[in-house]
Amino acid sequence: MINFLAKITAWLGQHMFFIVLSGLIAGFLIPLPDSPALRATVVGSFGYMTFVTALGTSLKEFLRVLKKPVIPLWILVLIHVVSPCIAWLAGLFFFSGDPYTQLGYLIAASTPIGVTSVIWTALTGGSVSVALVAVTLDTLLVPVMLPFFFKAVIGQTLQIDYLQMMVQLFAMITIPSIAGMLIHDHGRSDMLPKSLKVIGNFIAKLAFFAVIFINAALVGPDIAWDLSTLKIVLVTMFLVALGYAMGYLGSLVFKNRSREVALAMIYCVGLRNASFGVVLALTFFPHAVAIPVTMTILYQQPFAAIIPYFFGSTGNKDQGAT
Repeated sequence: MINFLAKITAWLGQHMFFIVLSGLIAGFLIPLPDSPALRATVVGSFGYMTFVTALGTSLKEFLRVLKKPVIPLWILVLIHVVSPCIAWLAGLFFFSGDPYTQLGYLIAASTPIGVTSVIWTALTGGSVSVALVAVTLDTLLVPVMLPFFFKAVIGQTLQIDYLQMMVQLFAMITIPSIAGMLIHDHGRSDMLPKSLKVIGNFIAKLAFFAVIFINAALVGPDIAWDLSTLKIVLVTMFLVALGYAMGYLGSLVFKNRSREVALAMIYCVGLRNASFGVVLALTFFPHAVAIPVTMTILYQQPFAAIIPYFFGSTGNKDQGAT
């Protein structure tokens, strides 16, 4: 039974696109009402995936990157300076008479790094340390930067519960990451029985499916599937793909950059916290502003699942959430 489960887990690790696609389809077909229980499930699932992923990451390597965070800081420049400018120009060019859609693209490009960037970086054998440092720095930066950004761009100060957002990010990323890395360095995780590792990795796959499914089920009802959204769908697809490309092109700045660093940059720049963007748009602006942000969710995960095929292989199948 354990060997059969191990084969399934390994197969899923090599074909993550099927988890993403099935989660999106199930979520759109089975809409769910928003509730604290669902939100807690997402946070708990993320936390578990991050913990299992961090079991294969060294705390010493994380601290080494943190001491010289040139690459993570460059990632933050790409996502908080370059990306919003491109999104704003795209909105002006493609939707010159539609200020709500323009604002939607700006919001989608201004949201924090998506926490799934850490998971995808691990799944594809990228540098988890770089991704973790980038997400940690972004968690500290966004609550200070985002209000000033919107005040400068649209002349409106947004009152957002950033404390709650930071608590959730720490629960999903920081705390489970530190726990997993400590066990990796000092807890002799290699002594765990094979059966426990297999079951833990399989549950991580189920948790990943749950996160995709719940997010799709929550945002699906906000999408009006008609011809009027076709242009938004196509432009959004282009901008999401451009985000991943920007991560790869940004990695070329570092002449001796490794495949691991390139993958970390691709996912950190390409994946955004679109759910936070949807909440932001729906809370402070008309619902039309939320449409481009919601469309972003449709493409981020499927595109993330395609990236490994351009690199020829996925990461360590026995590591964490892989």
